[in-house]
Amino acid sequence: MKKIIALSALLAVGALGMACGESPANTAANKAANAANAAANAAATAANAAANAASTAANAAANAANAVTHPVNAAPASNAAATKTDDKKDEKKEEKK
Repeated sequence: MKKIIALSALLAVGALGMACGESPANTAANKAANAANAAANAAATAANAAANAASTAANAAANAANAVTHPVNAAPASNAAATKTDDKKDEKKEEKK
């Protein structure tokens, strides 16, 4: 009877070891999966870097176009043309008199 209990305990411990332990096949599969994930992450990182560079270039081009179209520090419009027109009107009025 003692032998049966001892063998059953040994079998239970062995089963527990198999259930909780890591088999070499699982380890190899996990390493391969981890390597594939690392490669995919590296590719995604490179793609993101390229997309960010393209976005930065597009933003720089848009900013340059906006600077040409809408100068931020442009000098205020001169009223010289309006003044000259008014002077001519005044001259014409004086000629009529």
